[in-house]
Amino acid sequence: MAQAGQESQRCEAIIVGGGMVGAALAALLGEAGVAVTLLDARPTLLDAERVGRGRPARRVSALTPVSQRLLEGMGAWEWMRQRRVTPYRHMQVWDAEGSGEVAFSADQAGVPVLGHIVENDVVLAALEARLVALPSVTLGLSARVAGLNETPDGREVVLEDGRRLSAPLVVAADGARSPLRTLAGIEVSARDTGHVAVVTTVRNARPHGGVARQVFLPGGPLAFLPLTVEDDDRYCSIVWSTAPEEAERLTGLSAQALGEALGAAFAHRLGEVEVVDGAMAVPLTQRHAECYTQRGFALVGDAAHTIHPLAGQGVNLGLMDAAVLAEEVLAGRRRGLAIGEAGVLGRYARRRRGDNAAMLALMDGFRLLFGTSNPALTLARNLGMSGVDRLTPVKRLLMRQAIGHRGRLPASCR
Repeated sequence: MAQAGQESQRCEAIIVGGGMVGAALAALLGEAGVAVTLLDARPTLLDAERVGRGRPARRVSALTPVSQRLLEGMGAWEWMRQRRVTPYRHMQVWDAEGSGEVAFSADQAGVPVLGHIVENDVVLAALEARLVALPSVTLGLSARVAGLNETPDGREVVLEDGRRLSAPLVVAADGARSPLRTLAGIEVSARDTGHVAVVTTVRNARPHGGVARQVFLPGGPLAFLPLTVEDDDRYCSIVWSTAPEEAERLTGLSAQALGEALGAAFAHRLGEVEVVDGAMAVPLTQRHAECYTQRGFALVGDAAHTIHPLAGQGVNLGLMDAAVLAEEVLAGRRRGLAIGEAGVLGRYARRRRGDNAAMLALMDGFRLLFGTSNPALTLARNLGMSGVDRLTPVKRLLMRQAIGHRGRLPASCR
């Protein structure tokens, strides 16, 4: 993998943002021989020797089997598996204000596992290891974008240090507050969910048993996501979505007091809770770009959409964006079309924006339903959860959604 030089550079595609989604897209295109420049503001890659060792990182993702297949195809999954991935074969969801509860299993879904809990750094380090091996990928670190211009045959990116890079296609993978999206003039609809996610790592008195658990509390959902650390299966990653003032209170507690609060909120289903890392608060804003593409320009991942972590779908939606965009770009390239051609990018937008919008709407509906204290709605949701638990066809449909089997999957994910 070459380092980007100081001179002006021309390539086939420029990806701005070297997180999980941007790195996955660069790998997919680079494997097909597309000359890709991946730009990121970070000064260095992750330290591969330290990632996935010792205490787990606080930021994790619940990767679906569909995302797993994508990462396997890119040669990243085996690296991840050798470091740390925790499969879960069961899910339990219940309402703290009633008796409603629903349980899902991999056997019911007809899959080996429902998913894996993986630290974000493990995913990214595996992708970076793959990128290093691809001669068609050029990496530009410490690269901050200052401008975006249209050219007769694509786009030009202007960096803060004065370098200019041009390509038929520029992709923004630079996060929820995407500077590149702003430079392109793409509007985004944003709505404060009223929640802040409190994130930390705990060790419980009892093993998690490969079960992902989530309880709906009056203030918001609390998830205990299974982690196995050096063969110890008592660890869990915590995501507690709650009101901002409650999040501020929780993150200000001592480790012992926070552990007691978590245990009580979780009805001690895994016994006493020991907090093993500092708690951090992450504001939750749901966003959706009004369009995903312009001529020679596309949005992927959080630059296109951010979603409440209620169902753990955020990074999976982003990885699907990368897979579909790569598939459409490569199909057009084989037909002799420029990879930034409007028709090529339009097919990507049509395949992804509707699916993402539907998932955002579904999560917003769940958030509103479980965030109400109306007694009638509380009763209705408890009856609904109990009914779903008894209806196998309905559960199977919901599980197919949860494991990523929605719509037309790209070939790389089948």
